[in-house]
Amino acid sequence: MKRIGRAIGLTAAAALTVTLFAGCSGTTEPAASEQADAGAAEATPEVQTSTLSGTISTNGSTSMESVISALKEVFEADNPGVTITYDATGSSAGITAAMDGSADIGLSSRTLKETETGLTASVVALDGIAIIVNAANPVEDLTVEQIAGLFKGEITNWSEVGGNDMEVTLVGREAGSGTRDGFESIVGVAEECKYDQEMTSTGAVISSVATNEYAIGYASLSSVGDTVKSVTVGGVPCTEETILDGTYAIQRPFVIVTNDSTTLSEAAQAFVDFALSPEAKEVIEAAGAVQP
Repeated sequence: MKRIGRAIGLTAAAALTVTLFAGCSGTTEPAASEQADAGAAEATPEVQTSTLSGTISTNGSTSMESVISALKEVFEADNPGVTITYDATGSSAGITAAMDGSADIGLSSRTLKETETGLTASVVALDGIAIIVNAANPVEDLTVEQIAGLFKGEITNWSEVGGNDMEVTLVGREAGSGTRDGFESIVGVAEECKYDQEMTSTGAVISSVATNEYAIGYASLSSVGDTVKSVTVGGVPCTEETILDGTYAIQRPFVIVTNDSTTLSEAAQAFVDFALSPEAKEVIEAAGAVQP
């Protein structure tokens, strides 16, 4: 028993000596957590900051506002030195702006015409043109033929297409609008529409239909909210899925237009590249359109 007690006493003394020696030594090793922190600091990659700068001017389609605004927001966040401006003037004006150099990028919700030469048109998204009626209108579905009959003035009362006994009010866009051009071309009513109201923006069309129980109009899917009702066309709803698979009949492209004789700035070219890249897919879809 005495030997065991002595051995324990010696062991404790030895441990104390080692501890005191370690405390007095000038070569104390850093704690493991300190070493880990130092290693993590060395391994942290340097944050890459964009060197792009300048202003990019875009001009054109009012229907493209949601898509361009969403792309603009993401691009500017990634490139703090860049500012993107957007003038909602209509497709034809946007194409002209790209042609005469008053804008870096034109925006069009229709394809280029044969007379619009010296330009490159790149499809950034596909958009459905929704046929909208007042929320109180009981009509839920129309065929392309019925839509054509309504807008040409051949069908003048809602009762002729399953609705109430009410005279139809036709609301559309002004001449030169890409939305109007797309709608009339697809439905086959170019220069035959009997509009009661011609509005200068997509928002104005929606507002007019929202406040008139007898009205029918058309608007970009990306712009339609819950103030109006979008009817199905031939039984097919206007959705991102039906636009992409081609089953929705009334759809058109959203186009970025650039001048072939002008070299874009580094920032403008980077924005175009981003808008057409797979990285922009979720941004475009969140804005209500579909990347082709």
